[in-house]
Parts: sequence; structure tokens; C-alpha cells
Amino acid sequence: MDWLLFTHPSWSTLVIRVVLGVIFFAHGAQKVLGWFGGYGLKGTVGYLTSTGLPLPIAYLVCFFEFLGGIGLVLGLFTRLDALAVAIVMVGAIAKVHWRNGFFMNWELTPGKGHGCEANLAFLAMAVACLVAGGGMFSLDRLLLGAVAP
Repeated sequence: MDWLLFTHPSWSTLVIRVVLGVIFFAHGAQKVLGWFGGYGLKGTVGYLTSTGLPLPIAYLVCFFEFLGGIGLVLGLFTRLDALAVAIVMVGAIAKVHWRNGFFMNWELTPGKGHGCEANLAFLAMAVACLVAGGGMFSLDRLLLGAVAP
């Protein structure tokens, strides 16, 4: 269990973890709960399956974002949460954003989606958390301290 929970008391990891967690909690809440203008679980899963994603994968995307975001904010099982976010970002890049190039579509040009630059940044943040763990003020550190001999 130590390999999963261990982390250094890093402030920079705390910042990356919490910001990434807030971003993915918000997007996951759109997908699962319909908050923040989202379509909720039924609408999101319907859309994702209409793009060719298998039903179980569509559900995993929704819950990886939602639960992964909550876990990252709390620093609870940070590495698993970061892995879930990384998987979703690799899938989003491969399935949606790669064909639109690198840059964001800041002009919101009709018919042209966003490139992969933001997804790559989120992926890098997730990899940092995967490698470093939860950092300061993470429940991982608290749990490891409570179970360590």
C-alpha cells in the first residue's frame, strides 16, 4: 500500500493536484450530474455512444472524470485518480482533438473543434501526480502516516 500512498511534502504537487482535480470535478459533474450546463449521465453517455464509443467506456469516461476529480482535490488515492485522468486525456486526444491540430479554436470557428494543446497540458499534470503522488495536504499522506509502523 505504501507505493500507492507515498508522496513527498511538495507544495508544487499540491497546486497541480488541486487545480487538475477542480477541472475534472467540474467536467465530471457536467457529465454525471448535469451541473454547470452539462447534459447529465444519460445525455452524455448517449452522445459518447453515438460517436462510436462502447457503452462501458462511455460510463468509465464520465466516472473517471467525476470521481478522479474528487479524489485529486482530496489527495485520496492520487495515483489512481491521475491514471484515470491520463487515460481519459489520451482517449480524448486520439478520438477527438488530434484531427484538429495542436491549437485551441479560440475564435470558435464553426465546424472546427479544439486542438490537443489543453489535453496535453492536463495529461502532463496527471503524469506529474502519477509520479509524485498527492503532495502536501493529501489524504494519502494522512493515511500513510496512520498505517505506517
